[in-house]
Amino acid sequence: MTSITSDLPRMGSPVAAHVDSTPAARPTARSAPRPRDIQPAPNQGTILIVDDEPYNVLVVRRYLEQSGHQHIHATSDSTVAFQMIRERRPDVLIMDVMMPQVSGLDILKLMQLDDQLSHIPVLIMTASSDADTKTRALELGAADFLTKPLDPNDLIPRVRNALKTKAYYDQLTQQTHNLEAEVRRRTAELATSRQEVLHCLARAGEYRDDDTGHHVLRVGKYASIVARELGFSESRVELLELAAQLHDIGKIGVPDSILHKPGRLDPQEYDFIKQHCAIGKTIINPYAEEEYRLLRSHTRIGENLLSVNSSPLLMLAARIAQTHHEHWDGNGYPLGLAGEDIPIEGRITAIADVYDALSSKRPYKDAFPREKCYAILNEGRGTHFDPTVLDAFMRQSAQIIEVQLAYMDKPDLPKLDAEDPK
Repeated sequence: MTSITSDLPRMGSPVAAHVDSTPAARPTARSAPRPRDIQPAPNQGTILIVDDEPYNVLVVRRYLEQSGHQHIHATSDSTVAFQMIRERRPDVLIMDVMMPQVSGLDILKLMQLDDQLSHIPVLIMTASSDADTKTRALELGAADFLTKPLDPNDLIPRVRNALKTKAYYDQLTQQTHNLEAEVRRRTAELATSRQEVLHCLARAGEYRDDDTGHHVLRVGKYASIVARELGFSESRVELLELAAQLHDIGKIGVPDSILHKPGRLDPQEYDFIKQHCAIGKTIINPYAEEEYRLLRSHTRIGENLLSVNSSPLLMLAARIAQTHHEHWDGNGYPLGLAGEDIPIEGRITAIADVYDALSSKRPYKDAFPREKCYAILNEGRGTHFDPTVLDAFMRQSAQIIEVQLAYMDKPDLPKLDAEDPK
């Protein structure tokens, strides 16, 4: 290939194909000209030189070292150049374009296919004035051109500018990574807070009926197991698990005399307790449009908080609260919906809720054995429950049992007589 400069005399000793910038590996060039008007300064950027002429490599290295660059790697074997680029990850690549076996254009093509390498500034050394070659190199990502024979006063400023560009890119990339990490952290915190607040709200309604609050957790877990078995996406499963925990929030509006009655409810009491579905929907549902406009017009202080008047989670929770007592055959309440008119989330929660009620102790009953629970659920197939959803529940009975064990209620302990320390 064309020599970089005619100002340097040929050196008598052979040059290795791969050279690192260590004192033992640097040959001396007695009459190498110093770049004019450029003050030597230490530079921390890593530079890789690729040229099939070893002498050209030595000349470029010499110019760079005289400018204060210290981290320099080089090779005169283009077949290993790409591997060196991947291993060294240089901040600037100075490369000949016309090389045997693997050309500079070939290496540029490979670099553009690798996201980790495509941003490295590449300075192309060439003695060719072929416009097509230069255009092709630019299309493949070359940053600049150096004309042979090389002028150090042209080389050094271009290398310095390329290093600045790379440093700026690295800084922006690091800032982007830091911001993304912060967003992930804040998102995780918000998700945790949302779950905690939602669970507190769910327990507020359930505490009067279940002082452990485990019922709402179990129903949410059961619903997520069934939804996953039915092929829901993981994000939809997570949303359902949270929303299902609010299915009985309407119990806040039910009097204790009805909620804790140990015996069977009379028709009037049963009609009253059925209102908990509508109460739950009212508690959870976002503001109606008229209420929303009125609230916004009242004050501007909360404008940012009210800029979104709906939430997918709360909308789903309201839908579940309203429909988890609907029956597949249309004989449920409060709307008398039937079949697939009942939202799938309501059908899933219905089975989860009934199973947990059957398998847990209540003021009016003891917990039923698992087989009896399954038998009662199967009796409701096609009448109370969607058969497809019920089948999914039954297929995941092992996971259902695991949830029961993990979130079981505390047993009622016998009260000791005040005079009996035992």
